[in-house]
Amino acid sequence: MEEYARRLGCSGRHFRRAFTAAFKVSPVQYLQTCRLLLAKNLLTDTRLSVTDVAMTAGFGSLRRFNDVFKTRYRIPPSALRKQARNAKDGELTLTLAYRPPYRWREMLDFLAQRAIPGVEKVVDGGYTRTADYVNGEHKRICGYVRVEHRPQKNALTVTVASALLPALPRLLARVRNLFDLYCTPDAVYETLSVMNDTYPGVCVPGVRLPGCFDPFETSVRAVLGQQITVKAASTLAGRLANTFGAPVDTGVEGLTHCFPSAHDIAALGGDIADHLGPLGITRARANTILALAQKIVNGEIDFSLCVSPESEIEKLRSIPGLGVWTAQIIAMRTMSWPDAFPHTDHGVKKALAPRSEKEILEIAELWRPWRAYATVNLWNSLQEQTTCSIQPPMRRL
Repeated sequence: MEEYARRLGCSGRHFRRAFTAAFKVSPVQYLQTCRLLLAKNLLTDTRLSVTDVAMTAGFGSLRRFNDVFKTRYRIPPSALRKQARNAKDGELTLTLAYRPPYRWREMLDFLAQRAIPGVEKVVDGGYTRTADYVNGEHKRICGYVRVEHRPQKNALTVTVASALLPALPRLLARVRNLFDLYCTPDAVYETLSVMNDTYPGVCVPGVRLPGCFDPFETSVRAVLGQQITVKAASTLAGRLANTFGAPVDTGVEGLTHCFPSAHDIAALGGDIADHLGPLGITRARANTILALAQKIVNGEIDFSLCVSPESEIEKLRSIPGLGVWTAQIIAMRTMSWPDAFPHTDHGVKKALAPRSEKEILEIAELWRPWRAYATVNLWNSLQEQTTCSIQPPMRRL
């Protein structure tokens, strides 16, 4: 709790007091509730043993788990266990709820257009990707995650390879971030509906802000996307993953590698252009990617618990080759900053034509603090206009 408080820029005492005032429970009680909800999901949706459920959900011992569970739900975990659904060997499937409405098709289209070959794919109405974690023995464990939509339940189902079980809470947090499951769509639309006064139908309820599964992966994707097409940037990212990413046997056709981490790139010796140049990445962008990796490894840039996105954006812009557009895109997707606004983006300018950049910034003041969601609405409006087009606009990460 003290570490959370420090990163939020306040004392531990103030953090606990403010948290309790906002959520009507203490931080410890909130965390315990999250663990119990995950445990319930694991008990009913998987065939994990009760002991594995306890450890995966974050309880220190089976005895502690049994005591807390019975106190809260008036039944032992083993009784709920009898309600377990059928599950395939080698994987487990959980459900993550969201607040409706949810524009799933638009989210899936966004991810499909930007999918990194070998790392992620969109097929049969679902999103699948590779994932990994480093265990206590400093060994990288790889697997896959598949996300599908269950609109009748206002939820997404998340299927995870059993090898990734020890990292399950972290992986679920990444899925929530990628698919923006914490969003309150009514609050967003209440502000952004004003967009329809100028451009009828451009803003619709339920639009989500595409987040990220891995901040470094998404940041590199943004750097590669400078001044080239979406498809070309995906191709370069795929080459990078295939060359420097960890191979993984997912059993899923087309998913072959995990994307390299910041540590992987920072550890490359010699001239970075000698490593990335043969992949088709220019020297300037290779140097930008290396500098970004080094700053992440050194802790100079941290995308988690980002209290001051503006400060992190300035750190990003201090990296040679990383300008306003790239920094805003990174802030939008990796920091989940709802007010990020890449006003120089080609798609934004096209949707708001013939306004100048100055006029775009002025009209966007009405969209605060949801300008990132406004950006997604603008992009989607262009997509609706060019449904039959094969080539998407340039510089739209």
